[in-house]
Amino acid sequence: MMSASYLGCERVGGIAASNRGLHYGDGLFETLRVHQGCVPLWPQHLARLRAGAQRLGIALPDVAFIETQINAHIAGCDAGVLKLLLTRGDGGRGYAPPVDALPVWQLGLHPLPPAARTGLHLQVCQTRLAIQPALAGIKHCNRLEQVLARREVVLAGGDEGLMQDGDGRVVSATAANLLVFREGRWLTPSVQRCGVAGVLRGRLLAQDWVTIAEVSLEDVESSDALALCNAVRGILPVSTLGTRTWTAHPAITDLQARLAMTYPMFQDAVVSA
Repeated sequence: MMSASYLGCERVGGIAASNRGLHYGDGLFETLRVHQGCVPLWPQHLARLRAGAQRLGIALPDVAFIETQINAHIAGCDAGVLKLLLTRGDGGRGYAPPVDALPVWQLGLHPLPPAARTGLHLQVCQTRLAIQPALAGIKHCNRLEQVLARREVVLAGGDEGLMQDGDGRVVSATAANLLVFREGRWLTPSVQRCGVAGVLRGRLLAQDWVTIAEVSLEDVESSDALALCNAVRGILPVSTLGTRTWTAHPAITDLQARLAMTYPMFQDAVVSA
């Protein structure tokens, strides 16, 4: 069941109509996997949240306060998804952020999405990601590109969409980072110009299990194996992209197994395409 709490503001019943997150997408969010009453990837989420808040100039409360609120919110939750939303706060009309805005927090607890039982059906989206290095990497609240792309996927009956930037470089899926297995190694596209630096992608990079590389659509289509990853669902194999199909590949099973050794919450991930 979803629940919510609002922090850092005087009201407790909801977000005000003047909230800048509502008007301009002026804020950040994190989507965290809850496992046995804790958030195993919290340090990585916190690092990205801090980076995003610094980039946008939004103040963060004391970390101990944040963690106390999170722990109270997920107490007794064996498995779920915690969404943390931070906006700059309320402000009058106009783009210029008020200097005295009081940041507004929201925490919402949701059930886990259903586990995938087969490889994902991926499609190339017509909607492109705008190149904007000032916002690249952080998880800001303006996600209309992903909304439009996801609408394409739903209308076509697919599971996820492959997104490119304005120059045609492959970046990611709509809600996950891309993993491409070619010539015996895992590659993931750069997110220096656009896209989200996923926390699970970051862990795979830190372990040297994945390497950043420029990836073309042709590279994806000719890969030996293809997978998506995010902090909620783990590593998920892709079985089709257009007319291209992939069968189960041991490289995916190996990567999933290594991840599950560190994060047991991902033991239920798909192990075959």
